[in-house]
Amino acid sequence: MHFWLAIARAIDTLNEWIGQKTKWLVLLATLISAGNAIMRYGLGRGSNAGLELQWYLFGAIFLLGAAYTLKHRGHVRIDLIHAHLPAVAQYWVEILGNLLFLLPFSILMIYLSWPEFMLAWQSGETSPDAGGLLRWPVKLLIPAGFFLLVLQGIAEIIKNSAYLTGHLADDTHDDTSHD
Repeated sequence: MHFWLAIARAIDTLNEWIGQKTKWLVLLATLISAGNAIMRYGLGRGSNAGLELQWYLFGAIFLLGAAYTLKHRGHVRIDLIHAHLPAVAQYWVEILGNLLFLLPFSILMIYLSWPEFMLAWQSGETSPDAGGLLRWPVKLLIPAGFFLLVLQGIAEIIKNSAYLTGHLADDTHDDTSHD
């Protein structure tokens, strides 16, 4: 179990680092949005590239932040039943939910989005709007974000299993150093 907890710790570290960097994209998106509003309404000059960049940043925040949010248990849960279950049952629900829903869906999204990214990258696809941006960077975010989510799902399965087998002394999961 020590090996698996080390893998979970490495995944947690990666997604924590990416999540912390992704937070700065919120500020950047806000500044770009304000700049676009000032340009459009204050100076009468709009920019398709600026608007597209806002959407690209929103996509990056959402897709790159999903694994970080999972790590910190920030996703919406239906607690009507889950919260009333004993801790052991809650961890089984988490393991089964990751195995049966999160991982298959995320792998499917990677499988379906990778060819779209490759096509956009190879063709140099750009937005059809005047002054639009390249499309491949935003299309790369889809498989990348779901790949990080797969990794974090694996880490969560490892940590939940370690808790159930007594290799983690508590259920915080934010620290996998308990072996």
